[in-house]
Amino acid sequence: MKKKKLPMKWKRKIGCLILLVPGAIVLATLGILVFMLANSASVFTTLKEAPSHLIEMEFPEENIPLYKDAAEAYGIPWTLLAAHHRIETRFSTMDPLLSPVGAEGHLQFMPCTFVGWRHPTCSGKGQGEISEEDKTNLEVIAYYGGYGVDGNGDGIADPYNLTDALYSAANYLSLNGAADGDLERAIFQYNHSEEYVADVLHYYHLYEEDYN
Repeated sequence: MKKKKLPMKWKRKIGCLILLVPGAIVLATLGILVFMLANSASVFTTLKEAPSHLIEMEFPEENIPLYKDAAEAYGIPWTLLAAHHRIETRFSTMDPLLSPVGAEGHLQFMPCTFVGWRHPTCSGKGQGEISEEDKTNLEVIAYYGGYGVDGNGDGIADPYNLTDALYSAANYLSLNGAADGDLERAIFQYNHSEEYVADVLHYYHLYEEDYN
């Protein structure tokens, strides 16, 4: 019995398929490689690559003892405190140390946060109508439940004094979760912005990598 021959058109189709298979395998392989490279990009992204909206600047290593003393007093990482200082006032290079909404000093405290929200003039964003004398008065701050701290022992809590500002910020971060390891919550309480949290954490991890 003679074997039936395939029609010519089927032979052509089979030939085309045979030619196409290697090409399809190559394309599929290339596609997989491209996908893997795209998704592994984050592996090659180091902590030193700052978000594009942040300007890189030299870290003031002379401040490390201040950061460490304030952070140790409140049980938080000193690198977290340094990161806040970087984000808030670019290590105190911002001039003036007063924001358009009224945040004051090296670590940008709203007056009502520094003196205490129980102050009768405090509402809204926290500017309040607090006298300059009361803003630094330890008894007033204690009475109204503020976060201001006399870090340098001169009898006042001054947000425009770097040591006082760092101790006050450490106090705030500690009481809002940082002392318990909940850094994200503490940072968010400091400034209710997810971008702010990401920026502070970026520098926190960077300083942990560089200095610890």
